Amino acid sequence: MAKSKSSTKGVAALERSPSHLLHRAQQVAVDIYAEVFGPDGVTQRQYAVLAAAADHEGATQTDLVRITGIDRSTLADMAARMIRKGLLARERSASDARANTVRLTDLGRATLEDAKPKMAEADAKLLKLIAGGGRRTALVALLKDLLKAQASVQAPAATARNPAKPTKAAKPIKAAKPAKAAPEKRKKKAG
Repeated sequence: MAKSKSSTKGVAALERSPSHLLHRAQQVAVDIYAEVFGPDGVTQRQYAVLAAAADHEGATQTDLVRITGIDRSTLADMAARMIRKGLLARERSASDARANTVRLTDLGRATLEDAKPKMAEADAKLLKLIAGGGRRTALVALLKDLLKAQASVQAPAATARNPAKPTKAAKPIKAAKPAKAAPEKRKKKAG
């Protein structure tokens, strides 16, 4: 019978995997966030939407997708729920009738202001797990670099996948058919 390795030891391949380590770190962040905010607080994604809407008054939902990194369908569902809760208001964009703009309501602004110190507390608890202020600053800078690099890679790829629809060329104006000349009344020749 083979002995199992201690559960305290990790799997070497996972301990070298940035994607796995980021996933595990995200789990720690979610746990800390939930502890600070409690069961009735706004979620991390709701906080992100509120903060983005506050900083970009009148942003479209597409803008919020780009700013927050929340996928389009999830953000649309979240926005609808946040509108029902009275945190956001949505209206048609003045510049593009196909787009909706989002703004904070008074309740949404109050909720965001209430959440800001809690978010700062959750971030502080998370970063406190890392020894040394320089390393904490470096972690945040590296995460920003990672996201910035990904955004620059995704932008050209998104354009290649979804090129702007070409506008339809105006149909050439056909020359009007010449009007048939009214038949001349023939004068009867008097005979």
